[in-house]
Amino acid sequence: MNKISLSLLVISVGLLSGCASIVNGTNESISVTTPPVENAQCLLTNSKGTWHVKSTPGSVTVHRAYGDLHVSCHKTGCKPVTKTFKSTTKGMAFGNVVFGGIVGAGVDTADGAAYDYSQTLVVPMKCNATGKKGK
Repeated sequence: MNKISLSLLVISVGLLSGCASIVNGTNESISVTTPPVENAQCLLTNSKGTWHVKSTPGSVTVHRAYGDLHVSCHKTGCKPVTKTFKSTTKGMAFGNVVFGGIVGAGVDTADGAAYDYSQTLVVPMKCNATGKKGK
């Protein structure tokens, strides 16, 4: 195999990994923690929907989206907390432009498959020792 053929093979294999945005789908599992508090309830929202974590630490499957993921957590005796997490564009999504063209990239962008959130979201909470809402 000559150097040109080998180079083309290596480049092709690298570009094929761009299809992972399709393979990974439009949903992802996310864990939510609320240190040092446990058993808090959290509501996660983005442009694609709303999801609930009934007790932290806990996990939920969310729909990927371009926009931010807003996480609001509460527990009796603790100050409610809302934190925003940005989505990131998967590096492999750009390879889809090569193989899926504008249509493939457009589909992945529209359905959220081209984006990711952090797998673990940390939403620190504060509670008073007396059980009253924190300040």
